[in-house]
Amino acid sequence: MKLLPKLSGIRFDRNEWAGAFGDIGTDLPLLILLIVACDLSAASVLTIFGLMQIVAALSYRIPMPVQPLKAVAALAIAAAGTGHKIPPAVIYGAGFGIGAVMLLLTLTGLIERLGRIIPKAVIRGIQLGLGIKLGLIALRKYVYIPDDGTWGILLAVTAFIVAALLFGNRKYPASLIIIGLGLIYAFSTRVGLGTFQSSFGFSLPSLHSVGFSDIYEGLLWAGFAQIPLSLGNSIYATRQLAADYFPKSNVTERKIGLSYSLINLVCPFFSGVPVCHGSGGIAGHYAFGGRTGGSVIIYGCLFLMLGLFFSSGFGNVIHVFPFQVLGVILLFEGFVLVRLLRDVMPVRHEFAVALLVGAVAQIPRYGFLFGLVGGIIVIKAIEMARSRSENPQSAGKKRTAAVEKE
Repeated sequence: MKLLPKLSGIRFDRNEWAGAFGDIGTDLPLLILLIVACDLSAASVLTIFGLMQIVAALSYRIPMPVQPLKAVAALAIAAAGTGHKIPPAVIYGAGFGIGAVMLLLTLTGLIERLGRIIPKAVIRGIQLGLGIKLGLIALRKYVYIPDDGTWGILLAVTAFIVAALLFGNRKYPASLIIIGLGLIYAFSTRVGLGTFQSSFGFSLPSLHSVGFSDIYEGLLWAGFAQIPLSLGNSIYATRQLAADYFPKSNVTERKIGLSYSLINLVCPFFSGVPVCHGSGGIAGHYAFGGRTGGSVIIYGCLFLMLGLFFSSGFGNVIHVFPFQVLGVILLFEGFVLVRLLRDVMPVRHEFAVALLVGAVAQIPRYGFLFGLVGGIIVIKAIEMARSRSENPQSAGKKRTAAVEKE
């Protein structure tokens, strides 16, 4: 796999700029909460996160961003909420351990073998489940923020209307207008130029050595909850969505598995958080106009600048992106994933299985694993039942034809 192919085919037009903000509603809140919950280095997290975006864009040349590992982030944030902060070393150890397991699955060919037995209906169900989760998070956490009062509600409603009216419009990209509204709101209510001046300063990522005990603890704590979700959404659903949107890209499970693994084997040594690819990331960039790796490079440069030059005052700078704006973008990213259910609707039993998998995926912690395994079992059971019901009929037809010949 070429990690850094040429820039041919990568554009930086207005649609790529619009698409660059298609995944920010998912990533920025998770990164902020992770940094705060686990006392992580903002310079390291943001800089490495931005660099990995650029590596992914140059490798795939389609909108293939990286995202924080959701199960790891959710468990760390939940632990902090109960007063138990997960040490940064365990976060990095979890990322390295997950990367090592995924590399083993990739090099042994198990990822591709598993991919051949997972029906599209199950993949669509996983995407449905993730889309529902993203939508619920957006509505519960970000679209409505009581402390911001009437103006915050007005911002969320306006952003939603803009996104709905301009959804898929490549001449007037919705996300650029929404981000512009967010900037106007931020500068008029909470952020001044002095905030940027006081926050400016050059910072570099800090190096970190990964210990075996941290890897072991990280895998037990979050790794085995994350891996099933990664297989379903980061590998199989991402490969399917890349094939749907970019059929000539030739993105395979093996390539995704390799880039997923290598990124997570490198990031911990520079104090970067565990990351993955994801169908939601592609969907977000694509929904708001991204069609090449350009949108992801622009996106990566944004985080790179934040990490290198504004991480010392990160707590102030984050207010540039009001959470209502992030919530609306996240809501539409979830909608794009749910909408993919359309291609299994014509087949009744596949549609039913996809709905079942999406519902089971809402179960905390192991929902995606249960949905993945359960969906495969149900599909295989239906196929076996149909095969048995059809075989006697075909056998009867053969006997009838033989009698007629006699």
